[in-house]
Amino acid sequence: MALTIKCPTCRDQTTWENNPHRPFCSKRCQMVDLGGWIEERYKIPGDDLELIFDDEDDDKKIQ
Repeated sequence: MALTIKCPTCRDQTTWENNPHRPFCSKRCQMVDLGGWIEERYKIPGDDLELIFDDEDDDKKIQ
C-alpha cells in the first residue's frame, strides 16, 4: 500500500514513493512554494541581526 500525503501547496492527495517532487504533487506546486520563499511570503521567526563591520580588516584589503 502506497503512502499518500496532501500536497502542501494545492492540498491534493499525492503519493510519497516514487514521487520526484515530494512532498509536492508536481513540479508546478514545487515552484509555487519556492516562489513564496523568494518573495519572502514565508518567514522563520527570529531576532534581527546587527551586522558589524571590522573597518580595520577593510583597510588592510585596500592597501
